[in-house]
Amino acid sequence: MDQAAIESLDAFLQTVPYVRFLGMRVERAGDELTAVLPFAQHLIGNPMLPALHGGVIGGFLEMAALAQLSLAQPGRRVPKTIDITIEYLRSAGPKDTYARATVRKLGRRVANVQVEAWQDSPAKPVAGMTGHFLLRNES
Repeated sequence: MDQAAIESLDAFLQTVPYVRFLGMRVERAGDELTAVLPFAQHLIGNPMLPALHGGVIGGFLEMAALAQLSLAQPGRRVPKTIDITIEYLRSAGPKDTYARATVRKLGRRVANVQVEAWQDSPAKPVAGMTGHFLLRNES
């Protein structure tokens, strides 16, 4: 994975309005792609705790999966989400959140991706996601 591919991916993500709303970006850590969700006050869903909104976390996980798939399959159109299952494991507090996606199965038409998100340590995830995505050729 070269720096040009990361910059191209980040430029693409910035064309997605929800990604811009989240402030999400991607970073390269060795050979791994890490999605970063910088904390912003407008992402709080429960001001009493405070905790990030569940929809923010879900959207972040889905975008992390799509970003990983776009690196795994360059030259294809953006995959279409078939289904996702999100596990909310603990409250995500008012701090930066990170996610890493793993492509478990990359078929000709469907991909299976798992994502874990954390704040303080990858050993203590705040949420996880499993998703199936339809792979589409350029047309």
